[in-house]
Amino acid sequence: MAERIKLHPETPHVKRLFEITDKIRDGAVVLFPTDSQYAIGCDYKNKKGIERIRKIRALGKDDHLTILCDSLSGISKFAHISDHNFKLIKRLIPGPYTFILPATKEVPKLLVHPKKKTVGIRVPDYPITEGLVRELGNPMLAITAKKPSMNGNALAEYEREPFLREFEKLVDVTIDNQQPLPSNETSILDMTDDNTKILRRDLGAKELEEVFRMEREPLEEE
Repeated sequence: MAERIKLHPETPHVKRLFEITDKIRDGAVVLFPTDSQYAIGCDYKNKKGIERIRKIRALGKDDHLTILCDSLSGISKFAHISDHNFKLIKRLIPGPYTFILPATKEVPKLLVHPKKKTVGIRVPDYPITEGLVRELGNPMLAITAKKPSMNGNALAEYEREPFLREFEKLVDVTIDNQQPLPSNETSILDMTDDNTKILRRDLGAKELEEVFRMEREPLEEE
C-alpha cells in the first residue's frame, strides 16, 4: 500500500520533499502532481522502477517515457538541441510542454526510442515537481498516470480520491496536492529537426502560438 503524503500545491514543505526524494533515491516509484496531469515517476537511472512503470502503463518499446529536468542546461545534457530549437525551448520553459529531441549518450537505453533514437523531455512549471527534481539532484523519469483501462478522456470522469486509490497498490508513495484532478495533457512538440511540428495541442497552446509568431516560425501540426 502506497504511503500518502500531502503537500501544498504552491508552497510544498521542504522537509517533506527531502523525505520523498530520499525514498526516490532508494528506488521508490511515486505518483505525483504536475502542471498537467498526475504522473508516475522514479529516478531516471532506476531500471527496476522504469520497468514497473512500463508494466503499470502496459507500454510498448516504441512508447516514449519523459525525462523531467530543471533547466535548459539539464535538457542539453540529454538531448541534442539546434540553435533554432534552443530559442523556442528557452521561451517555453518552464511550462506544460513535452519536447521530442534527438537523445545524447547520457540517456539510458531504456528511455531512448529504439528506432528514432529520440527522448521526451519536460521542464514542468509546478512547485511540487520542481521541488522533487531540485532536491533529488537528478532528473526524474515520468509518464502520465493512467492504467490501461483509462483510455481517451477517462481522467475527466474521475475525482481526486477515487483516482489516487487506483494506484495505491501499484506505487510506493502518493503525493496528494489536495486539489481537483486535472484532465488536460501537455502539448507535444517534435523537435527532431528544425522543422518543428506539434504532435499534440493541449495545455499552453495559446502561449505556443505566440512564441511561434515571435520567432516568425510556421506552426505545423501532424
